[in-house]
Amino acid sequence: MTTFTIEPRGAYSLRESAMFGFGGREGSWDGRMRLAFCLDGYAARRGQVGQVGVVLTEPDGPGGVVVGETTSDADPEDVRAQVARVLSLDHDGRGFDELGQRDPMIGALQAVRPGMRPPQFSSPYEAALWSVLSARRPARQMAQVRAALSRAHGAVFDLAGEELAAVPTPSQLLAVETFPGIPEVKLTRMHAVAQAALDGRLDVAHLTSLDPEEAMREVQELPGIGPFYSALVVIRACGLTDVLPTQEPKALELVRQLYGLTTTPTADELTAIAEPWRPFRTWATVLIRAAGDTYLARRAARPRP
Repeated sequence: MTTFTIEPRGAYSLRESAMFGFGGREGSWDGRMRLAFCLDGYAARRGQVGQVGVVLTEPDGPGGVVVGETTSDADPEDVRAQVARVLSLDHDGRGFDELGQRDPMIGALQAVRPGMRPPQFSSPYEAALWSVLSARRPARQMAQVRAALSRAHGAVFDLAGEELAAVPTPSQLLAVETFPGIPEVKLTRMHAVAQAALDGRLDVAHLTSLDPEEAMREVQELPGIGPFYSALVVIRACGLTDVLPTQEPKALELVRQLYGLTTTPTADELTAIAEPWRPFRTWATVLIRAAGDTYLARRAARPRP
């Protein structure tokens, strides 16, 4: 196995990433985080290594160097760069740490989930596949279907004693004609996602070269992907840090409770509250979603004077 390292800039906890349970993944922690994914650059990788398995550890504890071991003979720098994006370690997080001082509520939430950064989908391609596959279906059920599809048509890796399968590459997926648990209409839409990936329309570099709203409109051209899922693809797969979701009911309700508002904030009110969060408004919103309920429960349990 080839080893690589990532040096976090700012507070970071690998355990928080592993336990997040994002994108149909169930969080677990035994001192290791395991990932299996398709490498970026699908068109250029035809006939080459398409998927990798990675085991991540944090030998010195939270805030230390993240060490990864990959089972693939792919370029370790390519693997390292993609893993860094998945863990949000491709950004200098020291400004996010300082945000907790500017906004005491964000600081309190950071204390609940110390070192948490938003984990990302492995790629816009995989985010789009999950969007199509999971739409209007139970997430747990479709995660099982995705795992079965990955085992049958993707690549399976033995990662520190556990097997984990990576989804099929776009080329592999286009060769799948039928699969149990995936209706024909969904598979047709997944094929459209695969072709868009091969055409470069889902490359991170392409999507981040556009204004986020323009990128989301372009992703919505894919069949089966509407506004909600296009935001998932663009924001939570490309690793954007400063896009503020103003129409997310759960986040809005938590902001109302955390900031002591009498009514759910409007888009303009949320924008005003979030102004101190720049340039990490996405990270702050994810933190609110992840830590808000726990903070409120602890606050309610405190003895009243």
